[in-house]
Amino acid sequence: MARMQIYRGMKIGEAKQYVADKLGTSLRDIHDAVAMRELREDLRIGTLQPLAGHPKGIEAKYNISKLLDIEFNSIRASRKRIEG
Repeated sequence: MARMQIYRGMKIGEAKQYVADKLGTSLRDIHDAVAMRELREDLRIGTLQPLAGHPKGIEAKYNISKLLDIEFNSIRASRKRIEG
């Protein structure tokens, strides 16, 4: 939500709704730790406690950036290094 507030200038309620819509879930699930853990695993956007075989670090950030239509500096820098 904080990134939406920063990048898009959204208020907290608007940011929560945007994220819920992009993740295909409800506002209620955004506040439910168990539901969010399952959703994060399904969408491959990383979990608070990393699991073996699940995305971590830059891979999770890349998946989040695609889902939420935002850009991370680390993703941009990695692309520049890869593309040469």
